[in-house]
Amino acid sequence: MSKHERRENYRWQVDIPTRWADGDPYGHVNNVIYYSWFDTAVTKMLFERRVVWLPDSPSIGLCVESQCAFHQPVEFPQTIDARVRIGRMGDKSLRFEVGLFLDGSEAPAATGHFVHVYVDRQTRKPVSLTQQQRNALADIVVEQ
Repeated sequence: MSKHERRENYRWQVDIPTRWADGDPYGHVNNVIYYSWFDTAVTKMLFERRVVWLPDSPSIGLCVESQCAFHQPVEFPQTIDARVRIGRMGDKSLRFEVGLFLDGSEAPAATGHFVHVYVDRQTRKPVSLTQQQRNALADIVVEQ
């Protein structure tokens, strides 16, 4: 994923406002906050689609890999247009790809990804995604 990504390349969206506390002494948002925005966007999408957060969900996703590329600074007060897509849907894993965009800019402020491996809630052993989980995410998968 690169700074050449565009909003339309992502299939799910949520707005996330910056907070005064997100800034650092240099006058821009601290790098760790970008990961928080990635996590917020992915988790909100999973929650809305009822993929893993239900008490009766057969599995939960554990993050085994993450990455962020910073392309332009973000400052307070701005609103992040967080975009999510599934870059890869495996048998037991998902690669969530995220682009963070600012108003008035088609180039992303940051791009990155999380890879989640799905495991049994109790044993923590990897399990296959259910058909229900696959169906809930099928419309945002961009690559197979």
